[in-house]
Amino acid sequence: MDPIQRPAINPALRRSYDLRGVIGRTLDGRDAHGVGRAFASLARATNKSRIAVSRDGRLSSPDLEAELVRGLVEGGMRVFRMPLGPTPLVSFTIHRLGLDGGIIVTGSHNPADQNGFKLHLGGNPLFGEALRALWEVDPAAAEGGDIVEVDLAEDYLAALVSEVDRPLSVAWDSGNGATGAIVERLVRLLPGRHFTLLTEIDGRFPNHHPDPSVPENLRDLAEGVVGHGLDLGIAFDGDGDRIGLVDSAGEIVWADQLLLLLARDLLRDRPGSTIVADVKSSGTLFEGIAAAGGRPVMGPSGYVLVREKMLAEAAPLAGEMSGHIFFGDRWHHADDGLYVAMRALRAITRSGMTLQEFRESLPPVVATPELRLPCPDERKAEILAGIAARVVDCRGRIDRTDGIRVTEADGWWLLRASGTEPKLTARCEAAEPEALHRMKARLAEHLRAFGLDLD
Repeated sequence: MDPIQRPAINPALRRSYDLRGVIGRTLDGRDAHGVGRAFASLARATNKSRIAVSRDGRLSSPDLEAELVRGLVEGGMRVFRMPLGPTPLVSFTIHRLGLDGGIIVTGSHNPADQNGFKLHLGGNPLFGEALRALWEVDPAAAEGGDIVEVDLAEDYLAALVSEVDRPLSVAWDSGNGATGAIVERLVRLLPGRHFTLLTEIDGRFPNHHPDPSVPENLRDLAEGVVGHGLDLGIAFDGDGDRIGLVDSAGEIVWADQLLLLLARDLLRDRPGSTIVADVKSSGTLFEGIAAAGGRPVMGPSGYVLVREKMLAEAAPLAGEMSGHIFFGDRWHHADDGLYVAMRALRAITRSGMTLQEFRESLPPVVATPELRLPCPDERKAEILAGIAARVVDCRGRIDRTDGIRVTEADGWWLLRASGTEPKLTARCEAAEPEALHRMKARLAEHLRAFGLDLD
């Protein structure tokens, strides 16, 4: 490379919590190389140089990972190069080896033609305004870079299995994502009866998209659970940091319901603990945490922001409706879908109830799933400000923790900006279907004023 030339990164890649783009359009190997060089400069500025790197199973990930590693080594980093695997294994490796940071090449739950990078430095994710520094540093080369091959999968599996001591029958759906190989190894170590679905890693995602927050993506899992007469089913997103559950009847146990199950179990051992949940979560969760002797705290949505709130509140558990759940009591503050699965199995057996019995014991409410409304990034703030002005004189209680959450006699509705996609996200909840219809109608009226359709 010409010493005057500096590797560049497409600014369109920057999102709130990571870097993402469309392969061949906004993202290619030159960007990956630029990320490596810029990240190395950031690390060197704070005397850090030991960086873990891995990738998911997308078709574009090998080439991007190779260019990323080239940039890091040119920038003077010692790269601890890992095999293909889930994002949580990178967090585990950083923690277990005492590394300075890590990067995984992953598009998470985005479509197959997209990819990106999740970055960690100095014990925390690199996000928000901190990501801007990748474009501001001088990505100069430096001496001393090299590559060390590492694979801590055995250690990771041992840590997972140590949480489970009673058998259950479980179906596991990796959605052809990066958890597939680990899940196949995990189920051979767990007590009980286990069936795996779609564990062949295939970056085209030919069966269903690996996003467990979308009900249709859990259909195969639900059919497998019911067909085999199993206790529950567990699904992961494309890079394994999010989780979805179905019970023995094939019914979805939403992430906020799962968080309540986990909170009750944790509060048995740590009474009075603070539990953080995002603004999309059910009122049932916050009330249930308080009833179990915990201190519920509402935080903003966005997996990095939930983690930040957990650390600020010194909470041992936090989570959000998308399925990102964090443990701080015996884990390392990472959103790890596989570890959460182990804690869920533990919580179920300790509760004395099946997962179906737990779900059916909850107060009856009806709610929409998370609704994702396409919206250009540049219009998000304008629309939220306009709707906030429309509701300022309503009779309900307005919470601006993240977006707008309006609680009325019928229930509540929420509208907020997605931090990872050009979308607004919405959710409504009420005690019965007619009230839910009224909540949705009120939200739809506000959206129509700005040219958006809730349907």
